[in-house]
Amino acid sequence: MTEPQTHPHVREHTVVVPADVPMVALLGPRDELLRTMERQFPRVDLHVRGNEFHVSGPSAEVALVERLIDELLDVLEGGQALSGDAVERSIAMLRAQTVERPADVLTMNIVSSRGRTIRPKTLGQKRYVDAIDSNTVVFGIGPAGTGKTYLAMAKAVAALQAKQVNRIILTRPAVEAGERLGFLPGTLNDKIDPYLRPLYDALHDMVDPESIPRLMASGTIEVAALGYLRGRTLNDAFIILDEAQNTTAEQMKMFLTRLGFGSQMVVTGDVTQVDLPSSATSGLRVVRDILTDIDDVAFCELTASDVVRHRLVAAIVDAYGRYDERQAPAVRR
Repeated sequence: MTEPQTHPHVREHTVVVPADVPMVALLGPRDELLRTMERQFPRVDLHVRGNEFHVSGPSAEVALVERLIDELLDVLEGGQALSGDAVERSIAMLRAQTVERPADVLTMNIVSSRGRTIRPKTLGQKRYVDAIDSNTVVFGIGPAGTGKTYLAMAKAVAALQAKQVNRIILTRPAVEAGERLGFLPGTLNDKIDPYLRPLYDALHDMVDPESIPRLMASGTIEVAALGYLRGRTLNDAFIILDEAQNTTAEQMKMFLTRLGFGSQMVVTGDVTQVDLPSSATSGLRVVRDILTDIDDVAFCELTASDVVRHRLVAAIVDAYGRYDERQAPAVRR
């Protein structure tokens, strides 16, 4: 029910929540989600009585609150619980006037394992996942914590479960090993293993840990250093290259030309964290200029707004970005 406007630019409105929706699910424990909404809309008076939201304030802001409540109700209807982070991200998407609805982003399921569902949490992540669905080769470029590798792993596991591919191949360049590799104890596999550990960690979140040794023994899942792929053609596989900023231009070409029939590739990396010697050019930095006009190849840029780790991680990424921008003129001089 819309009440009469008291001022041309001020609007009052009442949003009635369906009776079958528990208000605690929408407001959060101790009204935490309601407090999040109030912080995000400081110019709006927001009061709850029973199953009704009474909203008043600038017309545009009131309209945003109405849309937000509708989106959150759709998320709840999709069977997903709400969090303060989900509310804040929904508001950011609504303010950005994106084509995609927040509810579509927050309820998109990729793969489920042991009662846990992996899904994108930001608009950038959803567009990244959509690009993987639509292209054979996808580059996910962005800072730490944006889910580049994790979501690619989830798509790989989903493709394997759906029998779209016969195997998953995960690889990283062991760039830091370099000449120091010989000084590390153990066999060659023992020496390379620490560089592949992040891939194992993500894999354990998505596949029953007890089945991983069997899948690796059969070759259904292969985790290897990048150099092991030289000379191979990878058919019917979902192939992920992680930390691609640490490939040289020659290594990147070698990797991309391993693509076989029925396969898909996802390349992830952060061009601001290159560990190569200063004399070497990062393959990830030059590949866009080389492949930008090729069909079925997509480049997805993830930013600090897509970071889903602790809130400080996004702030740290932004701070370093501003610092790098300030340093760039001095470096050019």
